[in-house]
Amino acid sequence: MPLVMMSGLPSSGKTTRSLELKHLFEERLAQPEYQHRKLSVQIVGDSTLGVSHSAYARASEEKMARGALLSAVERAVSRETILIVDAPNYIKGLRYQLYCVGREVSTTQCVIHCAIPVAEARRINQTRGAEGYDENLFEELAMRYEEPNPVAKWDSPLFTVIQHDPDDTLPFDKIWDALVEQRAPAPNFATAMKPVTETNYLFELDRATQEIINAVLEVQKSGVPMYQIVVPGTDEKVQLPGRSLTLSELRRLRMQFTKLNRQVPLKIDKIPELFVNYMNINL
Repeated sequence: MPLVMMSGLPSSGKTTRSLELKHLFEERLAQPEYQHRKLSVQIVGDSTLGVSHSAYARASEEKMARGALLSAVERAVSRETILIVDAPNYIKGLRYQLYCVGREVSTTQCVIHCAIPVAEARRINQTRGAEGYDENLFEELAMRYEEPNPVAKWDSPLFTVIQHDPDDTLPFDKIWDALVEQRAPAPNFATAMKPVTETNYLFELDRATQEIINAVLEVQKSGVPMYQIVVPGTDEKVQLPGRSLTLSELRRLRMQFTKLNRQVPLKIDKIPELFVNYMNINL
C-alpha cells in the first residue's frame, strides 16, 4: 500500500516519470528474488480522472478536481497496491492532505520532485500545442508552485530528479527501500499510543485555529468584498471562494483539522500555516 506523490511544475515530466516508475516497480515485483507480499501498481491522477488543464484556471473547478483526487486516493489505497499519484500536487496543503490519507491507513509514502527550470518547462509546454497548458495558466501555476521541502514530514522522504538532465535517472533503489523494504507503522499506532510531547500543544492547537476563525469572521463583518484574508500567525492568506463563509463551515473545518492533528503533534509555529492551507483546499 505504498503511496507515491509526484510533484512539479506544469510540463515537468510528472506523467513520464510516473509511467517509468510503474514499469520499474512491476519489473522488480516480477523478479523471483522478490518474496514479499503480492503487490500491484496503479496510477491515479488528472488523466485517469478526466481532469483537464483548464480546471486549474477557475477556483471552483480546481476545488472539485482536488476533491476528486483525494477521494480517488482514499478509494485506491490498499495493502495490495503501490499507488502513484500523478497530479500537479503543487501546493504543500494538498500534499499534506495526501500525507494524512496515507497516515490514516498506516502506509509508507514518499514524494518525487520533478525539478526543472521554469524556462525549460515553459519551452516544453509550448511544444505541446493544444495538449499543453494555456500560456497564462502556465505562468500562474508556475508562480503558485511550492517546492517540496524535505524538512516537512509530509514531503519526506523526498527524491528529486532533474528533468532537464538526460543523465539523471530515478533513484529507484532508494525509492524501493523507502516504500517496500521499510516497515509501515502499525495501524493506528501513532494516533492511539503516541503521547503529546509538548505540554501546551493542545491549548496552542485550539488557540491558533480559533484565532484564525475569529479573524475571518471579523473581516467579513465589514461587508467589503474580499478574495483573500490576512490572519494571525502566518503569511499564508485564507482564499475566499467568492462568497462569505458561514460560522458552521468554519467550525466544521476547525473540528476536522484538530481531529487530524490532536494526538500527533505538529510544530506549534506551523499550526496557523497548515490550518490555512487545509482551509484553502477544503473551501
